[in-house]
Amino acid sequence: MNGPLSKLIAQDGVSRRDIVVGATLVGGALLVGCSPAEIMSAGSKVEVGAFGPFIKIAADGAVTVISKHVEFGQGNHAGLAAIVAEELDADWTRVRVEQAPANAKLYANGTAGVQLTGGSSAISNSWDQLRKAGAATRAMFVQAAAAKWSVPTGEIAVKDSVVSHASGKTAGFGELLADAAKITPPANPALKDPKTFTLIGTDRVRRKDSQAKSDGTARFTQDVRLPDMLTAMVAHAPRFGGKVKSFDAAEAKKVPGVVDVFEIPTGVAVVAQNTYAARMGREALKLEWNEDKAEKRSSSAIASSFRDIAAGKGPADLKWEGFDSKGDAAVIANAKGAKVFEATYEFPYLAHATMEPMNCVAAVDGNKVKLTFGSQGQTLDQMNAAKIVGTLPGSVEIETLFAGGSFGRRATFQSDYAAECVHIAKK
Repeated sequence: MNGPLSKLIAQDGVSRRDIVVGATLVGGALLVGCSPAEIMSAGSKVEVGAFGPFIKIAADGAVTVISKHVEFGQGNHAGLAAIVAEELDADWTRVRVEQAPANAKLYANGTAGVQLTGGSSAISNSWDQLRKAGAATRAMFVQAAAAKWSVPTGEIAVKDSVVSHASGKTAGFGELLADAAKITPPANPALKDPKTFTLIGTDRVRRKDSQAKSDGTARFTQDVRLPDMLTAMVAHAPRFGGKVKSFDAAEAKKVPGVVDVFEIPTGVAVVAQNTYAARMGREALKLEWNEDKAEKRSSSAIASSFRDIAAGKGPADLKWEGFDSKGDAAVIANAKGAKVFEATYEFPYLAHATMEPMNCVAAVDGNKVKLTFGSQGQTLDQMNAAKIVGTLPGSVEIETLFAGGSFGRRATFQSDYAAECVHIAKK
């Protein structure tokens, strides 16, 4: 795996080998740049009605697009589905979206090299991949219809999930499903001229998650209920980098519903039968923090240090290996006739302000882990959970749900809140 993210991950203590071996990545993003045949046949297990890892078609003709990117309000489920539906000529009203499982071999972000949603890359890194998958699937249905009706493929048309011939013969995707599934995906399916798009770039594309989020049927982490499930809240140090020095849980344990109180690497966890008890128990804790290594600088001090870095006065060991530098600004600025404009932009640290709190459901059974939440970086979450339990990332299953906003907050190299959940569940 190459690129900025791989270097930053390595600097944070996760080696490239961890990425490649642990997450079973091959060359960063296995499917990006592969032929449609490879895209369609990737993976060892294929569901009935599945046309590769990104498309499923039901017996009634309904199309399900598998999204490798989490939907947390930015609308990528609709965008990704539209790419497939456009090339497939599917009936948009009968297109659904399903969240992909955690599997970097099949669902890596071509920009990042791991399964991750971020950097406004969902559409751009999926564009060619999904267009080819949709076009290849369409070609398989065209070929199936041509064989069934004994006519040339060039005489077959597809519109709104219906395959037709000038003779008047028609068949829906569901009717041709069995025959189409037997056909080898074409190596180089013809892609549409963007000028002929009927979905992309039009107001026909409506959000697929709007109704569920309006009527309350959309599933978020807080909707998850498991047998004997407990709720935990964590008391954190008031400053980043602070550690627990001591704590007294006597009063917390008196709160009705509190089951246990114990220390984890990032704070003190209060485990209870419900959210209210966990919160009241946390408030009843008596805590003392060790802030010797905590971040104590003010906002103005941090801004001043950033100005020094920008001026080349930063720490001697400061490296920018995670970023690319092209060209020589000094040469361009000093060129004859050059006009130089200088400006300084400063922005304060801002709260991510997600509508849904950071939360996660974890179930640990020996060396098996299942996480259920709005994961933004499945590969990182798998690796961090595996490290805590002492198992391989492949033993960590992640069911990705809708997430209530992120703005980058849910993607961290340490998988902070998911890691806390695993620590607590392991206990």
